[in-house]
Amino acid sequence: MDVRAIYLPGLAMVVLTAIVWWRMYTMRIAQMKRERIHPQKVATSAQAAALLTDSRAADNFRNLFELPVLFYLALVVADRIDRVDTISVALAWLFVALRIAHSTIHVTYNKVMHRFMVYVAGGVALWLLWVYLAIGFFVR
Repeated sequence: MDVRAIYLPGLAMVVLTAIVWWRMYTMRIAQMKRERIHPQKVATSAQAAALLTDSRAADNFRNLFELPVLFYLALVVADRIDRVDTISVALAWLFVALRIAHSTIHVTYNKVMHRFMVYVAGGVALWLLWVYLAIGFFVR
């Protein structure tokens, strides 16, 4: 398998992060215009939390820098330990698909239990990827 295949899910995550960033930007600007909030009034996170009431996209954007950090590292580790194969690539794509679902739920209708189930499933996919990489690292 072409080793570059492991980086395609990473590229997809970058695209997802950019989309959520754009959604956050457009939602915040729209609310600030609608409610005539001067930009200086949201200069700190505390001020923003008090005035910007719809934080779904911002919350999701922060989420994309939590578990995904371990995901990005896993892609590099898979490449470095020569563990780029059908299993590692499939687990990486599964994680991405579940993160897309998580983000979609989070920035739209935001039903917590739906979001939570997808989040847990994505976490399991990520931990399985790490277990698979650890086995490949220690068992040669």
